[in-house]
Amino acid sequence: MSTHHPIAIIGGGLGGLTAARVLHVHGIEAAVFELEPSREARTQGGMLDIHEENGQKALHAADLHDGFLKIVHEGGQAMRLLGPDGTVHVAEEDDGTGGRPEVDRGDLRDLLLDSLPDGTVHWGRKVTKARAREGGRHEVTFADGSTITTDLLIGADGAWSRVRPLLSDAVPAYTGISFVETDLPEAETRHPRSAAVVGDGFFICLGDERGFLAHKETDGSLHVYTALKVDEDWLDTVDFTDLPAAKRAVLARFEGWDEALRGLIADAVTMTPRRIHALPVGHRWDRVPGVTLLGDAAHVMSPFAGEGANLAMFDGAQLASAVAAHPGDTEAALTAYEEALFPRSEASAADSARSLETMFGLRGLEQMAAFFTTGPATTP
Repeated sequence: MSTHHPIAIIGGGLGGLTAARVLHVHGIEAAVFELEPSREARTQGGMLDIHEENGQKALHAADLHDGFLKIVHEGGQAMRLLGPDGTVHVAEEDDGTGGRPEVDRGDLRDLLLDSLPDGTVHWGRKVTKARAREGGRHEVTFADGSTITTDLLIGADGAWSRVRPLLSDAVPAYTGISFVETDLPEAETRHPRSAAVVGDGFFICLGDERGFLAHKETDGSLHVYTALKVDEDWLDTVDFTDLPAAKRAVLARFEGWDEALRGLIADAVTMTPRRIHALPVGHRWDRVPGVTLLGDAAHVMSPFAGEGANLAMFDGAQLASAVAAHPGDTEAALTAYEEALFPRSEASAADSARSLETMFGLRGLEQMAAFFTTGPATTP
């Protein structure tokens, strides 16, 4: 039998959970369907800087900003920019006055999950198909063969959304950058050289159209993204199940770099390959009754403007607020939401694309140093 839910959110990431929470604040029930089997299924990982102009506004709309302040990583807004030889080009301390405090993604997700009524999130529900039904309703089919119907279908299911094809034929394309994501646990004691080079907050090292982006995590570990400008299939040439061999392959891309920087690869205990994809800048769709998208499902972009999680949460809050502001008129709510969504996501996607070209261009280090010292007008 098929179960009906007036509002169904596909995807239990930050955007989908924010939408559910803001709807709950307004007394509106929603069901969230998440493919992971439980909230403990995997480590969420990574630090996020939550921006005043969007992510924090979403948390205010969710009545969770006070709780957010309690999980902020003190000192996390510090920043260091280095070159391949280990020279520090920019170093900024966290004086507590910045507008982009850092928080552990897992802690933020827990804050949102704990704010929802029991049973809101339906775990282990992998979507295989979504299709339109009569009267603006939609039907969603899951891998276990079960189905639901809904009056409002919200696709918050990420870059490879199963809901997006109801609205758009667009698919994410490879950006030319691949990551190898690594972890160095207990950095201060086990990896003191790496801990010293990364510092207490956000770390960037650029040169030769490649580099490192890293954070010191709240648990004292280092989370590192090794960024490479390579063909889309290069990662397939590396056996990441063989850690020593994978390290040799990636280290070969950093011959001549400072040994403390190479240690971010050589000392890693995990290595995870990731291709960076993006939807076309300015992605949008015509209004289709009863369905919309938020977050990466709507506008996945490269991470080099730091907007992905912030936009997903802001999308979720804005969509939920629009639904609350138009009781009984879902189409008016979705029209209002999408009219604001498209221009703001286009602007952020364009910023992300420009940042990628700047950071991994031939003058990436020089241009980013200028950006951090004199402002964005110095970069193309």
